[in-house]
Amino acid sequence: MSGIEAESAAAGSAGGGNEKTFFGHPRGLANLFGVEMWERFSFYGMLGILPLYLYFSAAEGGLAMDKGTALGIVGAYGGLVYLSTILAAWVADRLLAPERTLFYSAVVIMIGHLALAVLPGYAGVGVGLGCVALGSGGVKANATAVLGTLYGEGDERRDAGFTIFYMGVNLGAFVGTALTGFFQHTVGFHVGFGLAAVGMALGLIQYSIGRSNLGETSRVVPNPLPASRRPLVALVFAAVAVACVLLVLTGAITAQNLGDVAVWVAGLAAAALFVILLTSTRVGSVERRRVMSFIPMFVASAAFFALFQQQFTVLEVYSDERLNRDLFGWEMPISWVNLINPVFILILAPIFATVWAKLGDRQPSTPMKFALGTGVMGVAFLLFLPMAGGEGNTSPLLAVVGILATFTVAEMFLSPVGLSLSTKLAPQAFRAQMVALNYLSVSLGTALSGSLAEYYSAEHEASYFGTVGAVALGIGVLIALLSPFIRKLMSGIR
Repeated sequence: MSGIEAESAAAGSAGGGNEKTFFGHPRGLANLFGVEMWERFSFYGMLGILPLYLYFSAAEGGLAMDKGTALGIVGAYGGLVYLSTILAAWVADRLLAPERTLFYSAVVIMIGHLALAVLPGYAGVGVGLGCVALGSGGVKANATAVLGTLYGEGDERRDAGFTIFYMGVNLGAFVGTALTGFFQHTVGFHVGFGLAAVGMALGLIQYSIGRSNLGETSRVVPNPLPASRRPLVALVFAAVAVACVLLVLTGAITAQNLGDVAVWVAGLAAAALFVILLTSTRVGSVERRRVMSFIPMFVASAAFFALFQQQFTVLEVYSDERLNRDLFGWEMPISWVNLINPVFILILAPIFATVWAKLGDRQPSTPMKFALGTGVMGVAFLLFLPMAGGEGNTSPLLAVVGILATFTVAEMFLSPVGLSLSTKLAPQAFRAQMVALNYLSVSLGTALSGSLAEYYSAEHEASYFGTVGAVALGIGVLIALLSPFIRKLMSGIR
C-alpha cells in the first residue's frame, strides 16, 4: 500500500498539487481500502465454509444440521450482520464518532473468529457468529461513512472512489475464500476459522498505522447524546438483550425459524429508520425529499441482494450437488465457487470506475443504474434454466462462471453505487444512519436469500430459478419507469 501511495503522491506533485493522493483520490481511501479488504478476507472466508460446517455430517467435521435449516441460518446471519449497522451507526452518530466505532468493531470481529476456531460445536457458532455480526456491521457502516467524509459535495470522483474501495472488498473476499476453503478442504473447519481471525488481526494492525490520514471530520460526533439520557439508553439496550435471550430460551426463536425472524426484524427496522429520518426536526425539506427518493431504491436493492446473496446459500448447495467440479482429475473445493465473483469484480471494477469518471455528468442516473442492476440480476437467474432438470454433478463449470459474470455486471451497477448514494442523500445530522439504511436493504435481501433457499431443491430448480429471476427483472423494469419521478425527489443529486 505504501508504494502505491508514494507513486500517487508523486503524480499529484507533478501535476502541481500539494495533496498526497491515492490514485488521484484522498489518501485516506488507501487506509479504508486496506481495512475493508482484511475485514472481508475474514468475513467471506468464514462465510464460504459456514453452511458446509452446519450441514456436513459429524464424520466430515460438521454439525449434521438439516440442510434447509442450515441455509436459513446462513441467510439470517448475513442479514443480522447488515442489521447491526443500525446499532453501529447510532453509536457513531451519538457516542463515539464513525472512526472510533470502526476501530472497536474490528476488535470485536477478531474475537468472534477466534471463538469459532477455538470453541467446539454450537457454543462456538453462537458466540462467534454473534461477535462477527456485531463487529462487521460496525466496520461496514462506518468505513463507508468515513469514506464519504473524504469527498466534498459535488465531487465527481466520489462514485469512482467508492468503486476502488469496492475492489478492496472483493480482493479480500477472493483471498479469504481461497485460503479458508483450501484449509477446510485439506485440514479441517477450525483451521479455516482460525485463518479468518489472523486476517482480521492484520487488518487491525494496518488500520492503526494509517488512522491519521482520515481527517478530523470522521472523529466528530454529529449528534451527541446528552449525558442525562445515557442511563436510559443503557437500560433500553440491556432490556433488548434480555428479551432476545428469553425469546431463544422459551423457543419463540429457533434455528428453524431464524431466517423468517431476520426478515421481519430487518423489514421493521428499515421502516422505523425511514420514519425517524422523515419526521426528525433536524432534517430539512430538501433532505426529506432526498430520503423519500431512496424508498424505491431500497426496494430494488433488497430484491437484488435477495438473489445475489444466494451465492452463499442456494449456489453453495448447487456447487455441492449439481456442479461438475472436476478440474483435470482434481476436485475443486465446494466453497471455491465463491471465488468466481471476486475475480470478475477485480477485472470489472477498474473498467466501471474509469467509465463513470470519463462520463462524468453524462453517466446514467443512479435510479437507472439501480434498475439495470436489479434487472440484470434477474436475467442471471434465468440463465440457470437451460441446465435445469439434470441429475447429479452434471452442470458445466464454465456455464456457472458465465452466470456469475452476469451476477458481477449487475453488482457493479448497483452495489458500490448504493454505498455512494447513501452518503449523497444523507441528511447532515444522520450521515452514518443513512448509510445504515442502505445496509438494511442488504440485510433484508440477505435474510430473504436464506428464507428463499429453503424452497430450492434440485427437483424443482426450473420453477425456482424462473420465478425469482422473473420477479427481479420485473422490479428492474418498474424502477426504470419510475426513474424521472425518483430523480425529481433527489433534488439535484444524480
